[in-house]
Amino acid sequence: MYSPDQTKKLQQLSISLLKQDEKHPDQKNLNDLREVLRFHEHRYYILNDPLIADQEYDKLFKTVEKIEQEHPDLVTPDSPTQRVSKGLTKDFPPAPHLVPMLSLDNSYNEDDLRDWDRRVRELAKTDNIVYCIEPKFDGASISLIYENDLLSRGATRGNGVTGDDITTNIKQIRSVPLSAKFSDYGIQQIEIRGEVLINKTNFKKYNEQLAEQNLPPLANPRNAAAGTLRIKDPKEVGKRNLEAFLYHVSYFTLTPKHTLPEALQSHSGSLQMLWDLGFRSPMKEAKKFNGIEAIIQYCNDFEAHRDDLPYEIDGMVIKVDSIDMQDQLGMTTHHPRWAIAFKFKARQGTSKLRSVEYQVGRTGSVTPVAKIDPVSIGGVTVSSISLFNEDVIREKDLKIGDMVLVERAGDVIPYIVKPLAELRTGGETEIVFPTECPVCGHPLDKPEGEAVWRCNNINCEAQVVERIIHFTSKDAMDIRGLGDANIRKFFELKFLKDLPGIYELPFDQIRAREGFGEKSITNLQTAIEASKSQPLHRLIFALGIRYVGETTAKTLAHAVKYLPDLQNFSLEELQQLEDIGPKVAGSVYSFFHNWDSLEMLKKLESLGLQLKNEQKEIGSEGNLVGQTFLLTGTLPTLKRSEAEELIETNGGKIVGSVSSKLNYLIVGEDAGSKLEKAKKIPTVKIITESEFLQMVNR
Repeated sequence: MYSPDQTKKLQQLSISLLKQDEKHPDQKNLNDLREVLRFHEHRYYILNDPLIADQEYDKLFKTVEKIEQEHPDLVTPDSPTQRVSKGLTKDFPPAPHLVPMLSLDNSYNEDDLRDWDRRVRELAKTDNIVYCIEPKFDGASISLIYENDLLSRGATRGNGVTGDDITTNIKQIRSVPLSAKFSDYGIQQIEIRGEVLINKTNFKKYNEQLAEQNLPPLANPRNAAAGTLRIKDPKEVGKRNLEAFLYHVSYFTLTPKHTLPEALQSHSGSLQMLWDLGFRSPMKEAKKFNGIEAIIQYCNDFEAHRDDLPYEIDGMVIKVDSIDMQDQLGMTTHHPRWAIAFKFKARQGTSKLRSVEYQVGRTGSVTPVAKIDPVSIGGVTVSSISLFNEDVIREKDLKIGDMVLVERAGDVIPYIVKPLAELRTGGETEIVFPTECPVCGHPLDKPEGEAVWRCNNINCEAQVVERIIHFTSKDAMDIRGLGDANIRKFFELKFLKDLPGIYELPFDQIRAREGFGEKSITNLQTAIEASKSQPLHRLIFALGIRYVGETTAKTLAHAVKYLPDLQNFSLEELQQLEDIGPKVAGSVYSFFHNWDSLEMLKKLESLGLQLKNEQKEIGSEGNLVGQTFLLTGTLPTLKRSEAEELIETNGGKIVGSVSSKLNYLIVGEDAGSKLEKAKKIPTVKIITESEFLQMVNR
């Protein structure tokens, strides 16, 4: 960005300006002061090579502040002083992206990369393809818009179509220029994408500061960066020392009479342009190669040295360099065909298995949890690991006192790979799985054909608490304000003992507790009252009947006009309902033939909950009559509940799984295994939200 001559000139100017009287600064120097500050920000935050001391930078900054305070009419939007916000951010309004932010397709081995390269060459109809490769940063995705050279908006990724406007917080990131000379390239408006992260050193320093204040440390750099972007106090954001790498131009418009600049004709050219304009792009880390074998070699070399980097990465991103060829290859509903992420191998570490604790879930399942000496794996400190069930313990031959190899699957979920048996000293002890519930003492039972031991005491305190948490969750009764912490606290205080107790909370006693203001109590009372009007299918799902998900809950709701009528269904009649097999039917039958369950439903009804089916009937007319649908992933504009209502009011049916009975799978972003399964069934049509809406309005 700055030539050697410019650097020398600005450094000399800095020395000259530092000598002036800071108490009586000359406003004629204001533009020089701003230019010098921008120069030193670039040296410090982009090049990591400062030329003046922090105190000297602060002195220049305060001089600009003083001049602008005395002459408010001289303040400009891109002045370095305008990063610092006055007051708190009230909210983060929605910010639609100019172009959707799609996910990347992932690869985990060399064969995946070769297969992707083959598809690219076939679609491009040429073997002469230049690829550009760069690190895959492990942070929080952002989108920036510059208009007429000024930063006009910063946003989170959100759902890929709409994010949250976090412009004020973005301005606290010193490596993001408040203005950039895009006009030198004929660019009037531009949207660029990047990643916000905290480098390893700053992350460690910040956690040390928290420890000194007896505050809990942040979990890992990625979550810390994402969480920081949503802090409402911009000054606190500034303290976290966030950094931003900008690596993709997603959209731009040119000023009249300007032709497409050469920099925007290739991905590598755009990285160079961003670097030259003062952004921290991965220009230095990026490389171009002709052919996939060279790419594979570079990935392997980079992975071997990933720990040498000052920040966390979890792989490499490979892109077709030519923008024309990118346009030719296009994209799917989920990812661009011209790019792929090569994920590094899961991070591993060794630790000592100290003990095993047992957690009881809402359906009575008992899950063993390994407690190990804390170990850092890929920037995350791991001390607890689920062992899933007794069979896993036996298959792995785990013992208390073992040194174990721990891995984070997909760099996210930790699990024990194996014990290091060769390091055993003879002092290790067997892990004895309990025969009684660790919470209520009820004998445990393991049904034939299952791997999980269960506590069948419906009044077990652990199950009750987990059932209440599930009952109040967003997709169930949606009682906001009654989160996990409050539920556990109310249960401990004996304010809450079962599901009906939610509607009988002693608010007079709660008001007397510290931390419960009148506003939060009023909001909680409103949410509890509103939940009484939830449709029947949400109540069925909220009850937490084993194997009954949201779709099955709708099937059961449509089968009756009054919920307790389900006790009149035989096992055979339940299995005749859509997508209900023997296992689900047995669970539903057991629930509605349990005296405690029926008494609970009576109590809920007496407290005002809706047990009658007042849902809209499935339409007998419409463009979707006779067709079955299933949704997967996040849709661009519709909520899942909105899409399902459209299907049913237009005569369609929603099924619970992918099978030959399914006609249409509606696919959104981050589609899961349903999409892969549907691809294998020729009769299932895979459609986007847009195509679905065309069917509705046809």
